[in-house]
Amino acid sequence: MKFSDFVAADAIRSTVVANTKEGVIREMAQSLVDAGKIAAGELESIVKAIMKREDLGSTGIGRGVAVPHTKHPSVNRLVGTVAVSPEGINFESLDGEPVRLFFLLVSPPDRPGDHLRALENISRQLRDEAFCKVLKSAKGPTEIQQLLEEADSHGMVS
Repeated sequence: MKFSDFVAADAIRSTVVANTKEGVIREMAQSLVDAGKIAAGELESIVKAIMKREDLGSTGIGRGVAVPHTKHPSVNRLVGTVAVSPEGINFESLDGEPVRLFFLLVSPPDRPGDHLRALENISRQLRDEAFCKVLKSAKGPTEIQQLLEEADSHGMVS
């Protein structure tokens, strides 16, 4: 699975305003609403579902990266977005470091395979320190989108 299979280009945020875990999740979910990927009436329910997932354990996976995600019946296909926090946000990450790079995923409950493949793709790419560094310093949504497309074209297997 490639980033282009689930990342909504028009929902990418190169600079989040929020400075809390729930704030950045809300801001990213709102960007998916603004991009027409999730219904406005579902925003609160989706934010609540993602926060409930965070209560089980932070999706801050370390090295300044978090992958907040949930399964939600309001979407009929996997949707996601990317956001960057220049200063970093306390996300209760496994390594205690502030998070600067966020990948948010919302998938239908009846498509667990897509959800897992997207998580695998993200975690595989994010093991690449150079990729993370370039993403964190991207100068806008278009540049982030180009970096994701580059990653897609470098031999990723679905």
